[in-house]
Amino acid sequence: MMDFQNAYTTYHSLLQAIAYRMTGSLADAEDLVQDVFIEYSKLQTDDITHPKAYLTRMTTNRCINYMQSARIRREQYVGTWLPEPLVSFTMGGSDDPSDLYDHTETVSYALLVMLEQLSAVERAVFILRGSFDFDYSEIADILGKSEANCRKIFSRANDKLHQQSPVLPDNTAQAVPLATAFLAAARGGSVDALVSLLAEDALLTSDGGGKVRAAIFTIIGRERVQAFLEGVSAKGFFGESQSMALINGQPGIVFYRDGRPLKAISFKLDAAGERIEHLYIVLNPDKLQRIG
Repeated sequence: MMDFQNAYTTYHSLLQAIAYRMTGSLADAEDLVQDVFIEYSKLQTDDITHPKAYLTRMTTNRCINYMQSARIRREQYVGTWLPEPLVSFTMGGSDDPSDLYDHTETVSYALLVMLEQLSAVERAVFILRGSFDFDYSEIADILGKSEANCRKIFSRANDKLHQQSPVLPDNTAQAVPLATAFLAAARGGSVDALVSLLAEDALLTSDGGGKVRAAIFTIIGRERVQAFLEGVSAKGFFGESQSMALINGQPGIVFYRDGRPLKAISFKLDAAGERIEHLYIVLNPDKLQRIG
């Protein structure tokens, strides 16, 4: 038996992490988890023998319902929808990414983007198994499905994600020199130096949400990315200052203007970890509010 306050203290972070990975939005994750605990507080918790499983089931099912309706909203979104970045900084504001390694995030930003390809149920199974190592029997109980069915769902989700690239790229170490070089080039305003870091088939995806100017579609190929960067560099694209950060566990950069976050850029590296394969640029101010 666990009282409400202990349950909240013990499991809030877990539920928040599950909801964020499910929705790609810190704000929506907070709202969903808050609703879960409000509902939980009204229950006779003496009868709940496994509060972790109970709360996880409540949260996951709320997220599945949310994602099924969110898919329609995201189809109507102005431009490309990107997840809200989870940003961490060093205590001293250092530009050395190695100083950020105390923070951990098991879902890279690139993978969070890729999860949008999955159905809500596939996403739930993949996250519970891949990120939090729930047993298939636990996942089956959470989703009200058979254990064998959950195994099949995980395998199907894994196959979908592997069609593009490894599901959990372990490239943080390789990303350090590239992120550092990107930061130096940005501070120097050197588009050529930035382009030299890109793979030949590099992609650039930006999310302005219709609130600030951004490329509506993903830009494909290094030459087109270069043309885009050359076009925007003279318009204050690099901001007034820049800081190295961890964006969902990988080195990234936050750009500022007038002391406020202007954009957050994260990277997906190529298979060799030698070039930047995909640039993700979040400009939508609603998704930058939580950045210090």
